[in-house]
Amino acid sequence: MIRIDIVSDVICPWCFIGKRRLERALAAEAPGSIVVGWRPFQLNPDMPVEGMSRKDYLRAKFGTDDGGERYKHVVAAGLEEGIPFAFERMQRTPNTVRAHRLIRFAERFGAADATVEALFVAYFANARDVGDLDVLAEVAGTAGLDASEARRYLASDEDDALIRAEDKYARELGIQGVPCFVIDRKYMVSGARPAELFADVFRQVREAA
Repeated sequence: MIRIDIVSDVICPWCFIGKRRLERALAAEAPGSIVVGWRPFQLNPDMPVEGMSRKDYLRAKFGTDDGGERYKHVVAAGLEEGIPFAFERMQRTPNTVRAHRLIRFAERFGAADATVEALFVAYFANARDVGDLDVLAEVAGTAGLDASEARRYLASDEDDALIRAEDKYARELGIQGVPCFVIDRKYMVSGARPAELFADVFRQVREAA
């Protein structure tokens, strides 16, 4: 069995695209032959807990609050994967620690992948604030979790230090951008690579074993 740990952030558009491409590669593999896990990374580790307005974020990052031109190639790549990015409707850029904690909570119930998907859809397709407690509880329900239980968990500080420590560890490993796919803790594939590349890597991993 091959294990893939996906280091990603829920507000990274290329992470959503990379997920779709990996899914196409996995569809050609035998069921149960590859297991996937999700690991946290914060694109904006210094983001205030409450997040910030999208316009302020774009000004700080790009020097302008019009991110349309900068995201054109992302939108085009997303459409190829069936992802309708809604950058123009986004009002806030969140701190993602809570969202990563929700993914960790979902792992307990075998729902991490469904939760990651729900978070990506909420943020990128529906322009929701995935740093907001109420929104995250709603996302949890969408992913098949108990929304009230998830809300209680998120309202505490459980796993907060763990998520921050894992984010720090990823950087210590040399990961500076996401998505990054760590395969069998030996090989790294950086970026939203084509499904065909993943298939080649899986074959090489099996041959090396």
